Amino acid sequence: MSETIEYKVPTMAEMAANGQEPEVLFWVGCAGSFDDRYKKVTISFVKILNKIGVNFAVLGTEESCTGDPARRAGNEFTFQMLAQQNIQVLNGYGIKKIVTACPHCFNTLKNEYPELGGNYEVIHHSTYLQQLINDGRVKIEGGGTFKGQKITYHDSCYLGRANDIYEAPRQLLETLDAELVEMKRCKTNGLCCGAGGGQMFKEPEKGTKDVNIERIEDALSTGAKTIAVACPFCMVMMSDGVKNKEREHEVKVYDLAELLEQAM
Repeated sequence: MSETIEYKVPTMAEMAANGQEPEVLFWVGCAGSFDDRYKKVTISFVKILNKIGVNFAVLGTEESCTGDPARRAGNEFTFQMLAQQNIQVLNGYGIKKIVTACPHCFNTLKNEYPELGGNYEVIHHSTYLQQLINDGRVKIEGGGTFKGQKITYHDSCYLGRANDIYEAPRQLLETLDAELVEMKRCKTNGLCCGAGGGQMFKEPEKGTKDVNIERIEDALSTGAKTIAVACPFCMVMMSDGVKNKEREHEVKVYDLAELLEQAM
């Protein structure tokens, strides 16, 4: 990390050593920890939490992959191994509430860990941030940086169709005073970015069009210069689609946390 760090990230080990309990555990995820682009989302989210005084912690080196990519790719043994390792750590700390910026982590922690003994209140960061706004803890003065700007939002499959979370991300964008312009295919009819189910790690089948190219065409057709996402997989696919269309200098892809942090 740089010497000009402007944020604090306490670990569960540090808090436990001091007899403290966090309000919420921030599950960073693989992308939020290691992907250069999505690390910026992690930083934005942490800055928001720091600014409003949320008492949170991370697992740090004790956090492993949830096992989602392994299970989607058919490697159930690896999923079980990773899941049970994480559950042992989480239960050891007595974790009750988890927030994560990754819909894949969210879905796995919320819906699949309970079958193995991992029962927690799991919240996606879009819902959590909107709750903070509703509670008056996050405030945007003067309409925010994005007032009047056209923004379109891409629904993550694991957030939308898998967990029926459609409104929280949109309410957050409305808080920015931006003009939300929907793609023709959105919400329950939204088109996958092409990354889910392990597809991000392989080439498309012969004779088929790259799904992310088709999806970015949906986004560009709205005329919006900002594309909002709420998933690291979607971030990769949508950003690559913008580059494919040679529009990266005028159209930007941001996570919801980045947009909110810029507007605060």
